[in-house]
Amino acid sequence: MAPYQNLEEYNINVTNEVKDRFSKIIDEIGEDVNREGLQKTPERAAKAMLFLTQGYRQDAEEILKSAMFKEDYDDMVIIKDIEVYSLCEHHMLPFFGKAHIAYIPNGHIVGLSKIPRIVDVFARRLQVQERLTHDILECINDTLKPQGVAVVIEASHMCMMMRGVQKQNSVTTTSGFRGQFEKIETRNEFLKLISSDLS
Repeated sequence: MAPYQNLEEYNINVTNEVKDRFSKIIDEIGEDVNREGLQKTPERAAKAMLFLTQGYRQDAEEILKSAMFKEDYDDMVIIKDIEVYSLCEHHMLPFFGKAHIAYIPNGHIVGLSKIPRIVDVFARRLQVQERLTHDILECINDTLKPQGVAVVIEASHMCMMMRGVQKQNSVTTTSGFRGQFEKIETRNEFLKLISSDLS
């Protein structure tokens, strides 16, 4: 069996710059960056931050275009319960939850795996949930040019749970609708389907 390989790749110069900054932060808060448990922390933190913000270096539109296919199907396509992990741009603390996305094709469909991938592209940036919802919605609408698009995101925010108001059970829901989903009957069908357990 082949040994484990970490396939993440990082720009060495950028990683070292971010690593140095994390070292200074650890020192400034009063910790000893040279003690055993923290010696590799600045490098790990730098790589984690670069991984969690790799969306800046990815093109969501090109990802969708790479798997667009002509198809006459014109009923609703829903991908629900897509895991979302992002960093709040106000405190750089995580927020996480689920995205539910639907579109009605207009001559083209897209490979199903590409929808979660574009969620990751926009989530792996410093974000607010409202803009994340809008970014996903507009990317699908502008690239696929479907009859309609719907996006709903439900997320818990560590900036509310760990600090500030410290409300551990709060969930924030954001939504966006374009085209056919602006019609109440189509929107209600989508909302009913993402709320139901079809198993």
